[in-house]
Amino acid sequence: MRTAVVTGASRGVGRGIAVSLAAAGFRVFATGRSIASADLPDGVTRVACDHTKSHENDGLFRRVADEAGSIDLLVNNAWGGYEQMIENGVFTWGAPFWEQTQHRWQSMMDAGVRAAFECAARAAKMMVAKRSGLIVNISFWAARKHLGNAIYGIAKAATDKMTADMAHELRAHGVAVVSLYPGLVRTEAVLEAAKMGWLDLSNSESPEYLGRVIRRWRTIRERSGDPAKCW
Repeated sequence: MRTAVVTGASRGVGRGIAVSLAAAGFRVFATGRSIASADLPDGVTRVACDHTKSHENDGLFRRVADEAGSIDLLVNNAWGGYEQMIENGVFTWGAPFWEQTQHRWQSMMDAGVRAAFECAARAAKMMVAKRSGLIVNISFWAARKHLGNAIYGIAKAATDKMTADMAHELRAHGVAVVSLYPGLVRTEAVLEAAKMGWLDLSNSESPEYLGRVIRRWRTIRERSGDPAKCW
């Protein structure tokens, strides 16, 4: 059985990915600060973790090593950037950079980019040892054009550069790293914003869809014959 770690799986995109991977037969370790109350299948291992704290990241991967031996897939989804999109009845998420509050930088850069780096570094050590693995960093088109707000673009551009450089350094070890760009996903925060009339969900996707994309990626890459893409 392949082992997957999905960070930020308490709700939204992460929860959907964890559900899809579990249905595909993975042993899934799902993390989050409120993971205990998450709507997840019984077979998913819940690990309470605040990914802004390095010692909790250490504890997570020690547990994975102890209980599963190694890791085949890491999905870095932990991200606080969609929290508090509405403040005092106002949709502040799209405000210009000079009007953005400090919490939005912290939730995107610390709970997002930095957390993904730390988790990838810990997972990579186990993947390199067996010369196999996949790291998926959840990113978005904001890395390439202005979408939403400036901090969002900075965080996603940083994620993509991190992904490219990690992939370069891990390729010789048979480990692949990719950025995955979801569409508009019907997460809890997005649904709340849509109720207020700020978002159009006519071309949106379910959180579970992303997990199916990752499973499909595995099948395609295994057929490619490239050991750096096979896991």
